[in-house]
Amino acid sequence: MAEAPKIPDEAETRARWGAFAWTEENQKKANEILGRYPKGREQSASLPLLDLAQRQVGAETQTQGWLPVPVIEFVARQIGVPYMRVYEVVSFYTMFNMAPVGRYHVQVCGTTPCLLGGSDDVLSACKNKGLIKGRTTPDGMFTLTEVECLGACANAPMVQINDDNFEDLDYDKTTAILEALATGGTVTPGSQTGRRDSCPAGGPTSLTAMVDENHDYREEWA
Repeated sequence: MAEAPKIPDEAETRARWGAFAWTEENQKKANEILGRYPKGREQSASLPLLDLAQRQVGAETQTQGWLPVPVIEFVARQIGVPYMRVYEVVSFYTMFNMAPVGRYHVQVCGTTPCLLGGSDDVLSACKNKGLIKGRTTPDGMFTLTEVECLGACANAPMVQINDDNFEDLDYDKTTAILEALATGGTVTPGSQTGRRDSCPAGGPTSLTAMVDENHDYREEWA
């Protein structure tokens, strides 16, 4: 399960983030986001604006980003609602980080399909590379969190690292991904066994003509 976030001291947080404001580029994006919603419905922009704010914090800290209280307050002012209405959104969705994280936020799925598929091996690989659940490594590179279903059950076990899913994992594949990220190497998201999307391990077994084109089967089925 997800561990309780360790939120920094409020005075420290306000000293660092109390003057948060959009960058010029993000101000344009925020205006575009708000423009999608009619007058009086600005609260509907909570999710995209929070995501934008978290990414800006991440860019400024060279991490995956998080949402300090002053930043949440800033977003609340942007949409004209009480702070609590936005805090409720932040605390509900695990896509938002309520405490600082590392450059790579490693979220390991521990729900039943991934557990049966070998998520314990994934967690062991993380542990043996120095990652501890609920903590950030001393070098600030990785934060490890165990979470609930991430929606790739057919390719279990899997992890989400920042914006990318890594699927069909085992101990060695997980270790290789972590080592590549730590050294600035290249990693390829998706299945780590080479299968396409959620196809069977040996490739498609039905509707095979659809692999390369939008094939019309109607005449064959008539």
